[in-house]
Amino acid sequence: MSGTAEQGEPVPAGRDHLAALAAPLQALGAEVERLDRWGRHLAVVLGAGGRLLAAGNGGSAAQAQHLTSELVGRYRDDRPAFSALALHAESSAVTAIANDYGYDESFARQVRAHGRPGDVLITLSTSGRSANVLAAAEAARERGLLTWALTGPAPNPLQAASDDALCVTGPTATVQEIHQIAVHLLCAAFEQALAVTPATGDGTHADRGRAVHNRRVSGGAARPVVVVGDALLDCDLEGSVERLCPDAPVPVVDRPVRQARPGGAGLAAALAAAGRPVAIVTALGDDDAGRELAGLLAGQGVEVIDLTTAGETPQKVRVTSGGRSLIRLDHGGPPGPIGLLTDHARQALGRAAAILVSDYGRGLTAHRDLRQALTGVRVPLVWDPHPRGAPPVPGARLVTPNRAEAAQFAADADGARPAGGRPDDGRAGDAGAGLAAVAAQARALAQRWRAAGVAVTLGADGAVLVAGDGLPLVVPARPAVGGDPCGAGDCFAATVAAFLADGALPSEAVVEAVAAASEFVARHRSPGPVPAASARPGPVAAHDAGPAEALARAVRARGGTVVATGGCFDLLHAGHVRMLEAARSLGDCLVLCLNSDASVRRLKGPGRPVVGQDDRAAILLALAAVDAVVVFDEDTPAALLDRLRPDIFAKGGDYSAAALPETAVLAGWNGATVILPYVEGRSTTRILEEAARRGP
Repeated sequence: MSGTAEQGEPVPAGRDHLAALAAPLQALGAEVERLDRWGRHLAVVLGAGGRLLAAGNGGSAAQAQHLTSELVGRYRDDRPAFSALALHAESSAVTAIANDYGYDESFARQVRAHGRPGDVLITLSTSGRSANVLAAAEAARERGLLTWALTGPAPNPLQAASDDALCVTGPTATVQEIHQIAVHLLCAAFEQALAVTPATGDGTHADRGRAVHNRRVSGGAARPVVVVGDALLDCDLEGSVERLCPDAPVPVVDRPVRQARPGGAGLAAALAAAGRPVAIVTALGDDDAGRELAGLLAGQGVEVIDLTTAGETPQKVRVTSGGRSLIRLDHGGPPGPIGLLTDHARQALGRAAAILVSDYGRGLTAHRDLRQALTGVRVPLVWDPHPRGAPPVPGARLVTPNRAEAAQFAADADGARPAGGRPDDGRAGDAGAGLAAVAAQARALAQRWRAAGVAVTLGADGAVLVAGDGLPLVVPARPAVGGDPCGAGDCFAATVAAFLADGALPSEAVVEAVAAASEFVARHRSPGPVPAASARPGPVAAHDAGPAEALARAVRARGGTVVATGGCFDLLHAGHVRMLEAARSLGDCLVLCLNSDASVRRLKGPGRPVVGQDDRAAILLALAAVDAVVVFDEDTPAALLDRLRPDIFAKGGDYSAAALPETAVLAGWNGATVILPYVEGRSTTRILEEAARRGP
């Protein structure tokens, strides 16, 4: 719906006015799929505790307020309230900001105050040129918000500043009327998405992946993921070992077979290329290794954009037998000078749906022109850093160091002292302090790098995501016993970039990336003994915390980690079960703090709980993930936690991180409070509402 409106024509009236709506209305029919995508994505964001901000001037301001009122209230169906703010409606804030900072900042400052990474900003402007609306879109990009625009004829500055835009051709009045219809279509799509029960799947990465890819927001599949980084040539020499060398105690590898594959940023590009277009901007040497690597990448469907280097193409050669590495040989020497940034590379970055920088410390990320091209990009930018590489440019959507890298980066910024953590007072295990330290390091690095979020990968323990001021999101990994972790970090980063390209939230992308990396490791198994599973402590249920305290002391005495969680757990559903399994995977026992019947009534109302506390406790104890249940009468488990002193307190992601009082309690003994991934579409309230709707 783009084009140029005729200027200077009289405003149509009566039947002429109605006739003027015919063509824009017909054109709006082609935009219904776009609005449906917005509605589906908005249902995910708001359903997970996110927020919608809306901004406009004049009549567009009224439409912005109309939209937010439909979300806080309802459009058609009765449903929970969702967080939505019309930025012009707070007149005191608008006038104070305009007085102190100028009217152009009236919306932008509110975006910085209320917006969080992953939230959505919808702007409305018939011209697409209002300075305060453009400033809001820019502030949203800086904060990591997704920005959609309802605007007038394209092209216009607001369309260019937004992640996606619906542009309407016609006079101002016609544009506003079409915008109002678009608002109603968006509300209908939102409520329809809320009402859809998620399809039953097997819970695998592929099943979850289909769900996220079906929520594509801006046609990510048609635009490539562009990988920028140091590509390497990885080679395996696999042979059999049956004897030792007679002149030295080393194995003799017979009949080695060579297998070459892309490595470094090349591996990330090859992994991202599964089912979507991918280009890689890299620097290859003019040598046999560079030519072989370029051919391998092209054979996997990756477009290679070679800036060239005067140095050699780096190679890593692993000599293996039976899947075990015996020795690694590195070739290529120090990095050489890199060529100029080509127009081809600039064009690839300009058409990207997302950009992944995969730094292997060979100088490409320090390229001045390339850094300038990456600064201020309006698509998700994922940066996988390297200790010998340049720091991320400001504005990255997500930076993905591993645990050791995060500690080193934080130490470098803090004068050789790792960021985060407190002296251990001996009352809690190392796990809580370790997670707290990792989260503190991630938060410090996000501020230092001016990134919207930092996801620290923890190997077999999954990942920790820190974004904004919220509590860390901990995503446990599925066990992959005996797997080869080489390349798992590249798989993680490539998956994050692909899902962000398709409109996923950073938290969704990290959950999917942990699952993909776990499956990647599992597929690359090396032989070896399978460790025995740790024995589950005997289950404990009581109103008295004494038995659970004894369990916690016993686990800590063995050097284990005590995890606690809490909640009402009325009408147990799949979301509860998956959250409890994730919590249990963080340590060696899980103590569940269960709200008593009286506590639930105060929190939920006189009709709750549906299931009494004794039955709830019995059902929960039947789960393999739960080792102890303690019933408490207060509104929060703060007093009970003070007695149990867990190393980690975990809560499901459908709760607001800022609203958890347990954070301050855990800090008293150096424990960590973390958020676990939200399971979409599962909620006790929704089950009860659906049961009431269907009736007897």
